Amino acid sequence: MSKGTRKEVLEKLRRRYPGAGLAHRRKLIDQAVELLGYHRKSAIRALSAVEAPRSTWSRPGRPARYDPGVLRPWLRPIWQGTDYACGRRLEAMLPEWIPAYEAHERSLPGEVRERLLEASARTLDRLLKPLRWEASRRSLTRPGTLLRQQIPVRGGAWEEGKAGWLEVDTVALCGGSASGEYVWMLDGVDYATGWVEVRGMWGRGQAGTLEALKDVERVLPFPLLGLDSDNGGEFLNHHVLGWLQKRERPVFMTRSRPYKKDDNAHVEQKNWTHIRQWFGYERHDNPEVVGRINALTRGPYGQLLNFYHACLKLEGKEKRDGRTVRIYGVPRTPLARVLESAEATAETKRRLTGQKARLNPFALKREIEAGLKEIQRIRRLAV
Repeated sequence: MSKGTRKEVLEKLRRRYPGAGLAHRRKLIDQAVELLGYHRKSAIRALSAVEAPRSTWSRPGRPARYDPGVLRPWLRPIWQGTDYACGRRLEAMLPEWIPAYEAHERSLPGEVRERLLEASARTLDRLLKPLRWEASRRSLTRPGTLLRQQIPVRGGAWEEGKAGWLEVDTVALCGGSASGEYVWMLDGVDYATGWVEVRGMWGRGQAGTLEALKDVERVLPFPLLGLDSDNGGEFLNHHVLGWLQKRERPVFMTRSRPYKKDDNAHVEQKNWTHIRQWFGYERHDNPEVVGRINALTRGPYGQLLNFYHACLKLEGKEKRDGRTVRIYGVPRTPLARVLESAEATAETKRRLTGQKARLNPFALKREIEAGLKEIQRIRRLAV
């Protein structure tokens, strides 16, 4: 018997129970025991219960300042544009994203704009909670043994307060099958600023990986100081090591411990937020998509994520009541951190500031969506 049917049967018996005589009440109790599986005393309590009338009383106090029915319809498209940022990141992003939304889409009512800009991170999370309900990755890293003993495990050599120290990794767009050739994504994230650069490459050869790394270095807003990778052979080889060391100012190279993904926690997190959430898990086995991917990541994709997406940085940990509590700083965009960095030149800062002034995150989002659709179309073509 379904829950709804049980409820209807109980209500029908309950209506007849108060006015029934003693003998008839026994029959109603017997029916409740037989049909609903009650113990006899439980059946008596269930049949005797009187449903409390719905109260029209409302709790006194000040009226709700953040009315979900008013704010949520306006907050939804902005939140979707930010790729579903959490309340803490969204609070830091709204001062830029609301004017951008009004410039690209439509104007918000004055009271709505004021309330959204005043809302705390927890208030935004409460407003978005119903929307969140609506809304086995495999590793293909193979240990590179050629230079493992010559490249140190990352330790205290890193100057983590300076921009220019990159964690790098590769992600396979193989569709679950490692056979044959397909597109790989090179992912690099700067430890200090959170600046991310992503490049596509055909296969995971040493020469192809080196070209992708060179392309990433060319567009970084600060000099490359250090490179930290896993133990994959695409990084631990003479091509990459020679490129880093045979220069006027050699770049320090380190590696993580084998099978310890936490050593590259920053880039591992970006593998999900910056690659899987955008390019998915489908197999990209048409080499023609590489050029499209790189045009997108060098342009609107990189601009949106580095200029407009705030990210959190861990500042420390504390022990409270036997629990480890993580302390995070104020969410900020990678660009904001680059502009405060001593490693970026004044000319680079002026160039990036002027570039951002000409952009709109909602327009960039539409460009990216159109670019991803074109990549998917090309991906499905027979090679």
